[in-house]
Amino acid sequence: MRLPTTTPLIVIGMQNALDDPENGQRNNPGAEDNVALLLDMWRQAALPVIHVRHDSAEESSPYHSSQAGHGFKLEALPDPGEPVIGKEGSSAFAGTLLEALLEENGVTHLVLAGALTPHAVEATARHASDLGFQVFLVADASWACDVWDQNGWMWPAEDVHALSLAHLRDTSARIVGTKMAAEAALLAAAFRARLLARRAG
Repeated sequence: MRLPTTTPLIVIGMQNALDDPENGQRNNPGAEDNVALLLDMWRQAALPVIHVRHDSAEESSPYHSSQAGHGFKLEALPDPGEPVIGKEGSSAFAGTLLEALLEENGVTHLVLAGALTPHAVEATARHASDLGFQVFLVADASWACDVWDQNGWMWPAEDVHALSLAHLRDTSARIVGTKMAAEAALLAAAFRARLLARRAG
């Protein structure tokens, strides 16, 4: 896995509202730790990081700005200078300045992590792919929750997560793991260092 040095880590919806018991059971209990590791690797590599925050217009929603759930989880707090993109819809591109920000910085590849897989993560991955970006989705740094269908059947979170990834695989995103993505970030940083050294020499 090779990434251009302009490749941002886009962390989607990592807010306290995700801990609302009404969301039901989830999979990937270690996803937050993996997001934190990716953030650390991207920052060490001096690669761009972008945070996406859901700003619900419904005052009763845990994602509304007046609610405690609106804030970022401790594992994914933005560092000073890291852009925060607020969205009201599912995709991080819908009605936001994300596409313009990426184009301004010559971005062609994206690495996505966060929650929830079948909602904002999948919607953003599909939208990004439709816009022509090369998308990498970090499977173990994202998660889903149990879903009840119209027939009263409960679909386990692990199955919901897996099916969402299956829908995206090879059409809208390449599915990767935290270890591969972190190594790619360090490889990009090493490539940039070598390039700068050659130019300086």
